[in-house]
Amino acid sequence: MLDLANLLNLSKPVVLETGRWIQSVVNDIGQEDIQYKGTNDLVSYVDQTAEKRLKEGLGRVFPEAGFVAEESASDYSEVGDGYYWVIDPLDGTTNFLHRLPIYAVSVGLIYQKQPILGLIYEPNRDELFCAAKGTGAFLNDQSIHVSDQNQVSRSLLATGFPYYDFSYQDQYLALLKELMQKSHGLRRMGAAAIDLAYTACGRFEGFFEANLKPWDVAAGKIIIEEAGGSVTNFSGGDEVIFSGEIIGAGPIFDEFLRILQSKWKP
Repeated sequence: MLDLANLLNLSKPVVLETGRWIQSVVNDIGQEDIQYKGTNDLVSYVDQTAEKRLKEGLGRVFPEAGFVAEESASDYSEVGDGYYWVIDPLDGTTNFLHRLPIYAVSVGLIYQKQPILGLIYEPNRDELFCAAKGTGAFLNDQSIHVSDQNQVSRSLLATGFPYYDFSYQDQYLALLKELMQKSHGLRRMGAAAIDLAYTACGRFEGFFEANLKPWDVAAGKIIIEEAGGSVTNFSGGDEVIFSGEIIGAGPIFDEFLRILQSKWKP
């Protein structure tokens, strides 16, 4: 049987070293280093180098696992039921390139297409969020838990805005309007991994977003679940990693999901 706790400990230095390298070059990026993968979808050599470092390090830690990584996985339809590292080398690239200090390294390990281990490192605050299935969730080795708030009306929520696919913009805006009126407010950080990590440790009561990729959510899903929260797709189903949508929260989850579903029509 795979020793997930040991694997998590072996993975931590790889993620930390990569995040600290990213932080060391944040002030070296110029406009000439920015490339466009698509509409408002930015990338730089930092993302690409960070991914290479993660692949090399994690490949040594657990060579039996494959990879699903943002900068090299244009098609992940062939992912099977084995072990795969799911990597976002720099979640929040646009923030990073604008020197907005909200970005992270996100690494999840999936088995049978479900996450069993996750690490999210936010270098600006030197915060490492991590979890392995059945072992709890941690922030810099301190146990964390989702917020115990049980009412949306007393909750601070997080989301992400459409930035290239605007086909669902109207229902998204309707949902935002509803939540603005029924909560303490909404925050848009620009890095889904950080939103998920902050939900796991109770800084946010809940998070939702559509049109996401596996590397955006693989680590955060297991961290929230191990922190005592619930995570599903917008239909309330377990398939999150490859569904493109996610909602996660603590005790407000059922009410939060009902509000979402009242405005979100597939």
